[in-house]
Amino acid sequence: MSIKLNCDMGESFGIWKMGLDNEIMPYIDMANLACGFHASDALTMNKSVSLAKENGVIIGAHPGYQDLVGFGRRSIACSNEEIRSIVWYQVGALSAFCKVHDTKVSYVKPHGALYNDMMKDANIFNTILNAISSYDKNIKLMILSSPKNEEYATIANIYNISLLYEVFADRNYNDDGSLVSRSENNAVIHDEKEVITRVKNLKEKGTLNSVSGKELALKVDALCVHGDTQNALEFIKILRKEISV
Repeated sequence: MSIKLNCDMGESFGIWKMGLDNEIMPYIDMANLACGFHASDALTMNKSVSLAKENGVIIGAHPGYQDLVGFGRRSIACSNEEIRSIVWYQVGALSAFCKVHDTKVSYVKPHGALYNDMMKDANIFNTILNAISSYDKNIKLMILSSPKNEEYATIANIYNISLLYEVFADRNYNDDGSLVSRSENNAVIHDEKEVITRVKNLKEKGTLNSVSGKELALKVDALCVHGDTQNALEFIKILRKEISV
């Protein structure tokens, strides 16, 4: 199984710095670049696109709710028109920098609460697909891989949009394939050895165990890694080696 590493990046804002983008970019395949609503700014977006192109990394737009203070992790009640507009606004902004650097936005991965809401609410999922389809049908949508992949793919086909399936090796899953809420103490797996074992199972068997031990069969195109955690760089190097053998 071929698995790509993707990482949320370009999340600095003004003088506030987030992550180790320069150090991590050479070890990933796909960069989910913030577009200004939950993090980033014009200068950061420009630098991030340039850095991604320099390292041959596929660029994805990482749009979120307009929530800089909450880092896009708070749900905001929006109409369908508002959701379409915030997606167009953010993807369009990132696309402008990509055009300048002779590259492109290849996919969209909603950020934070917008990502979670998309996976729980069929209306929001359809609205984001509609926004991408009306902008550029060649752009793919990255979603959380789950036992419901076929259902999501059937809906995406209506909009002629291809899906990318993402798995989080360092997050615990519920039996239904959803992520354990970050409000729970066991949401994140901090044991690096356990995470590596989970990655091996994904690569060899295409499965991941839920928090209760249930085996989940998950299609995986991209494995999400985090660049803002302790020892992030060294751990990403280990995962890079693991999925490359």
